[in-house]
Amino acid sequence: MNSQKFLVGGIVGGIVFFLLGYVFYGLLLKDFFATNGMAANMDTMIWWAMIVGNLVSGFLIAYILGKANVSSPAAGAGVGFVVGLLMSASFDLINYGIGHGMTLKGVFADIFVGAVIAAITGAVIGSLMRSKKAIATA
Repeated sequence: MNSQKFLVGGIVGGIVFFLLGYVFYGLLLKDFFATNGMAANMDTMIWWAMIVGNLVSGFLIAYILGKANVSSPAAGAGVGFVVGLLMSASFDLINYGIGHGMTLKGVFADIFVGAVIAAITGAVIGSLMRSKKAIATA
């Protein structure tokens, strides 16, 4: 795996995860998730943890796409969707099992949103991994 593609893909992927998380959780579905036990309160967030967590997610997708030799946005979206679905289902169902804040409706919505965000991020990273020229201009 090309380390430059991994590094750029991971950073760009982390930024995309962060921005899409804000769009989905902070704007579009804010009221839905607040009603279903997943309120995102900007005032009480621990921002360094949010940033690092999103970067780690970006690097995870970049690593998986690199190992799978993904080199197109479509392939990146497909792999990203499956990885996002499995990761989100794992985290959300465990949290649902041990916590009592989220509704089951919120759990399934969050799994779907997580998969969509990972698919979009995978498409972006996949497009970056398709050529050396794309990395040089990123």
